Formats: sequence, C-alpha cells, structure tokens
Amino acid sequence: MDLTYPREAEAFRAEVRTWLEENLPEGWGSPGFQMTSEERRSFNAEWTKKLAEGGWICASWPAEYGGRGLSLMESVVLNEEFARANAPMRADFFGDTLVGPTILTWGSEEQKQFFLPKILSGEIAWCQGFSEPDAGSDLASLTTRAELDGDEWVINGQKVWTTQAQYADYIFLLARTDPEAPKHAGISYLLVPMRQQGVEVRPISQIDGSAEFNEVFFSNARCPRDNVVGGVNNGWKVAMTTLGFERGTSATTGYRRFQRELEGVIEAARERGRDRDPLVRQRLARAWSKVKIMQINGLRTLTSALKEDHSTVALGATNKMFWSEYHREVMELYLDIMGMEGQVLTGDEDDETDFVPGVGARHRRPGYPVSPMQASFFFSRSETIWGGTAEIQRNIVAERVLGLPKEPKPA
Repeated sequence: MDLTYPREAEAFRAEVRTWLEENLPEGWGSPGFQMTSEERRSFNAEWTKKLAEGGWICASWPAEYGGRGLSLMESVVLNEEFARANAPMRADFFGDTLVGPTILTWGSEEQKQFFLPKILSGEIAWCQGFSEPDAGSDLASLTTRAELDGDEWVINGQKVWTTQAQYADYIFLLARTDPEAPKHAGISYLLVPMRQQGVEVRPISQIDGSAEFNEVFFSNARCPRDNVVGGVNNGWKVAMTTLGFERGTSATTGYRRFQRELEGVIEAARERGRDRDPLVRQRLARAWSKVKIMQINGLRTLTSALKEDHSTVALGATNKMFWSEYHREVMELYLDIMGMEGQVLTGDEDDETDFVPGVGARHRRPGYPVSPMQASFFFSRSETIWGGTAEIQRNIVAERVLGLPKEPKPA
C-alpha cells in the first residue's frame, strides 16, 4: 500500500485548502469557536452559494453536467480537505451523493438534462423511498406498487424511515411494477414528485425530539412514465448502485468523524479523572484502535480502487457492520464516563436544529435541548439498523464472502 499521493493531487490539495481558509468564518475549527443560532443560520444560507461559486458542488461529475470532472484522487483529496476542516460539503446528501450519481450512471439523457442542473442548484431537495414496514433489510419484499395509466405511473403503498421527507420535492422510489415476477425482479426505480395530492408525510418523533424520519403514504400518487431510471423492472440493479454510493463514498474520510468524536470522549474522561480508571482506559484504547483500523482499511480500499483489482470486496462487506457497532460502543462509553451528568439536557433550547457530525442537520422540537454528543448517542442506536442491519450484514459476509451454507429458512 503506497501512502504517497501523486504530485498533482497534492497541488490540488493546496488549492482546496487555500479556498477553505479564505472562505470559512474566521476562527473556524479553533478551540472555543462558537456560533450563535443566527450566525449559524446565516452561514448555512451563504455556504451553498460559496460552494457553487468555487465549483465544489458535485465536483467529480463530468464537466458537461456541471461538475469539474475530477479524477478519483482529486475527489479523495477534496473530501479529505473538507473533512480535515470539518466544513460541510453540502446539505442535500440525497441529491448530491445518491440520486445524482445514479442518474449519471443509469439515467436517460433527458433525465440528466432535467434533474442534474436542479440538483446542482439546490432547486430540488430529495428523499429516499426504499424501506417499508415489512421490507427493511429484506428490501426485495417491498409491496408498494406502480401501475401504468397512459403516460403516468400510479403509485400506492407506504414507505418508512424516510429521512427529510417533510422537506423534499422529489423521492427516488422503489415500487413493484410486475407483481408476477420473482421478488428481486419486477421492481422499478421511479422519480416521484412529493408535493402532490396522494402523498402524505407523517414525521416520526424520536426520543431526543428530532423528527427527520418519516412515514410516507402513497394513495394514487403519480409521476411521468419517463421518470423510470434504468428501465422498467430493472430497479433492483439501479438501487444496488445507489446503495453502493451510500456505502462507498468516504473511504479515506469516514473515520474522521469518529476520531473527532473520540477526542471529545477522551477529554471528558480527563476532565472527570476517569482516564485513570484502568477499565475506562482499556475501553478508550479499544476505541482508538478501532478508529485506526477504519483509517487503514479506508486506505486499503482506495488502493484497491486505484488498481481496479477488487481485492477489498470482502472488506467492503464488513465495513458498515464494523463502524456502526463501534459507534454504539463508544457512545455507551461516553455516557458511562459522564455518569448522571450525561442525563442532563445541555443543548440550546431555542434552536430547532442541531448539526451532528456525520449525521447533518437534525430538526427537533424546542424544549428538549440535547447536546451534540447526546444526539450522537441517540442516533448511534439506529446505525446498526439502517443501511442493512448488522444481522443481515453478517449473513452476507458468511454466505457471499466466506461461502458458508445459507441460513436455514423457517418451514
């Protein structure tokens, strides 16, 4: 594994770093730096405009579709520098990182010309409609249906855990378009307008007062016939592409949010004298070693991608399981260190949003002011579930990577 980046990549790194230094607020990232609620709202409003002017939004996209056509190494460097500075890349993760690249890969030219400029400009906000009450980890069991009626698809069914659905303009949706086909077939990938009759969004309030998850009900909702991505009944393959983007876009930067958070846990232990407790020290050392494993595995994944040798396929199958279980462990450690103090609400009671590293903006009710670390604890409880449960991930590793016999099915 060669840890030396090419000269041109390092020159690009200097360009990105200089731009960040010139455009982030003075003092950003320094100890004690804070923003008032009003300053944070103002920053959020201006930041996307600055990113667009700098050409950093979707910079890896081809130039003909509004990007800068960055190479893989340049994209890696861009992500690394934004992560190093803890600077937000862009608020709409679903548009920039998931559905946009999926349209680039599978979409028709008409779809690219219509949707991609609106993703770049932020004109369209997106949400993801995959999971259902009875089709989460077993996604292929979905029952939402889409039937063709002239030039439109008519959609009926329910989706759940739909992040930011209450703010979205469009949803990229999996629906069954051939009920007679085997369950992995007969599924199509649709781009559906959210703001129409027949679409009902019900926010799901979490224990910390946040409500970024939602139930979404479709009752004869409609979308144009041409809004199928990748062809009718080919939705499973298209969806796997989307999930690949979701799980594989931060090989060398994903560890950084955990490293930054662990530094806060260690500092809390020092402030309370818990760093002298041998059991706490052992748990902290275990957490530190796992973060370093994430960092090293990210470099291994990057090396494999550059060589195009697919040598880290097995590693990719375990990554999500590894980091999500780590995060639950370290957040439990944090609360153990804090003791009863960890139960005290210390957030900003007047602010309706928090920004949690790796999670993004979390909209919550005033009156339950959790701190960022408390919010991260709550969110960590969900991370072993969404994106493929830890149990399902273990089955995938056992059956598809290790070649073990399939899990027995109930009679």
